[in-house]
Amino acid sequence: MFGRHLRIVLLLCSGLWALAFPVYGQTAPAETLSGPDAHEILGLNGHLFGDWGGERSSLQERGVDFDFHYISDSLWNIESEQKERFASWNRFRGTVDIDFGALIDQPGLYFHATALWQGGGNLGSYLGLLTSPSGMSSHNLFRLDSWWIEKRWQRNRIALRVGQFAGQDSYGDQDYGTSFFFEPMSYALSNLSTTFETGSPASTPALEIRVVLIRNLYVKSIVLAGDREPFSHNATGLVPQFRGSPVSVSEIGFTPGKKASAVRPADDVESRRGYSGLYQFGVAYNPGKFETSTGAKRSGNYLLYWMGSQALWRLDPKGGKGLDATFAYDWSPANLNNDNRVLTAGLRFNEPLPLPIHNTMSFGYVQNRLNSQFLPTGMPAWKAERGLEFNTLFNIRPMLLLQPVIQYYANVGGGAQRAVVIGFRTKVEF
Repeated sequence: MFGRHLRIVLLLCSGLWALAFPVYGQTAPAETLSGPDAHEILGLNGHLFGDWGGERSSLQERGVDFDFHYISDSLWNIESEQKERFASWNRFRGTVDIDFGALIDQPGLYFHATALWQGGGNLGSYLGLLTSPSGMSSHNLFRLDSWWIEKRWQRNRIALRVGQFAGQDSYGDQDYGTSFFFEPMSYALSNLSTTFETGSPASTPALEIRVVLIRNLYVKSIVLAGDREPFSHNATGLVPQFRGSPVSVSEIGFTPGKKASAVRPADDVESRRGYSGLYQFGVAYNPGKFETSTGAKRSGNYLLYWMGSQALWRLDPKGGKGLDATFAYDWSPANLNNDNRVLTAGLRFNEPLPLPIHNTMSFGYVQNRLNSQFLPTGMPAWKAERGLEFNTLFNIRPMLLLQPVIQYYANVGGGAQRAVVIGFRTKVEF
């Protein structure tokens, strides 16, 4: 008996060690603990360091999963009003997931934590774009991104999550995010922060509840700390800060072709089989003080979003080869928000090339229009910035992914300039 308890303590300690020093890797089960790392590790099902001599499988059987991976966006500005420039954004992330049902016979109880180091050049800032060419680039840091404890009831139909995590990890983020580079398409709609709905890796204290009403319909709500300076107040992520107004976000979703309890499935080859889809409507509200376009102070700000992703055509109705489409739009009050509308749309062709490895071709479109009510006196009217993207993804090895891309931008930053960006994304599972 003592030996069994000792093994449990050692497993828990190993989980906490991975939280502080993220150096190991294993993809978490698709239907369990998806978080900020979901769009980074999905699509890879192998590991560069293998099964650790059987230890990885042994830990999994006990309910403990580790993941350690590297992802980078290497992008070149080959045509714009700015001088040519290369920028590389790099991220190492470590994650631990614990299923206490398997570990200590507490079914429906889970723990998730993820930390990261990231840094490099932000090409979007250099070019003055509203739409960042990379959905990862933000701040150079080493931080505990998020952690939470989750309890589920009624065969996963009801779930309660409490801890430190970001709203944009699951409210307003793109279901086909692994297939694109643009910030509004590879992660979340870029102006969700108008209500200070937090995004990775700026997680803050939060509480969420999810309920599956019927097989294909769910509702969920989150309340989080709308800290306006999360990196200044909690640079390491280790000490939760309850600052700012409590931001609430709610979403209702319809999931044809799959169970609503799997609303965050892995975007991999297996999950693309058949005619599955996801349709979402959400609203975010912050009761805090905001400045209007005239300089007056007003209480309260909100944002509405509509999103849809759907498999359109399959060579085999039960297979994965075929065409998918995605669309998203959001809106917030024009007198409170300079960037109050974003539109995205895209197509994805699964397995277009006759290769023995998984491959996709994706085309994306983003329109971002700044609000004329915030236009400084004497300046010409802003134009709608439009971005086009085409990329091809190759799952070269089970643990290695390569994704070349070309992007074109018209009306950079709302002006009259254009830009062309080329590059590639690399993912490695360790």
